[in-house]
Amino acid sequence: MTELAYLSDMDSAYVRTFRARITARPPGAVVLDRTYFYPAGGGQPGDRGVLRGVTGGEVRIVDVAKSGPSVLHRLKSSATVPHLEIGAEVEGVLDWERRHRHMRLHTAQHFLSARIFTADRLRTRKAVLGGNRATIDLEGTLPAERIVDLAASAREAVEHPRGVSIRFIPRIEWDRHPASERSGLVPLPPQVDPVRVIDISGWDVCPCGGTHLRTTAEIGAIAFEPSRELPEGGTQVAFTLADASPPTPTG
Repeated sequence: MTELAYLSDMDSAYVRTFRARITARPPGAVVLDRTYFYPAGGGQPGDRGVLRGVTGGEVRIVDVAKSGPSVLHRLKSSATVPHLEIGAEVEGVLDWERRHRHMRLHTAQHFLSARIFTADRLRTRKAVLGGNRATIDLEGTLPAERIVDLAASAREAVEHPRGVSIRFIPRIEWDRHPASERSGLVPLPPQVDPVRVIDISGWDVCPCGGTHLRTTAEIGAIAFEPSRELPEGGTQVAFTLADASPPTPTG
């Protein structure tokens, strides 16, 4: 079993290096007792980086994925690496530029999904992010002119930032909230308890297991593509990170 150390609070998403112990060596991968690498899921790609032996040597992590209660850190090469033996202590180093891009995209997606739901009562069916781009699939038709409003809201989020926080709510309490008040349609798996909730102050409250920014100021400038109708019905909104150098986070 791997402790998902990035889940506990906002600061944990900003951890760039950490130490952990190897608990298993499945073919081509390493399982740690704890990790700050995000495993792919919920529309957010897995992290990349390296594992370093405390006495030297390193190996590149090319993919991170969940396997039951464990997280597989897949290696660039499946060859035996002496310092990656079961029981050995290693240092994990995240590809921070990649991680921070995903945090910017993910927080922006939550904010935009909430704004669309508030203005048009359209919920998000699916959101996917990766590289420099994110897409939001909506359950209905979004008027084309709304993209201009969303762009203005995105600028407001950066110029007049709101804090982002995490709280944990017992499942029975969360289930009392009517589903219609959520901006997303993806159901929570039955085993999730407590529910990890991302709260963008005054704008959105949404269950999520991903990594997020401390403040909407860090999103930076984003650029919207024209919305498009989906073959199965609904509308897709897409945006990219237009600002390569947003405010530098501390920590």
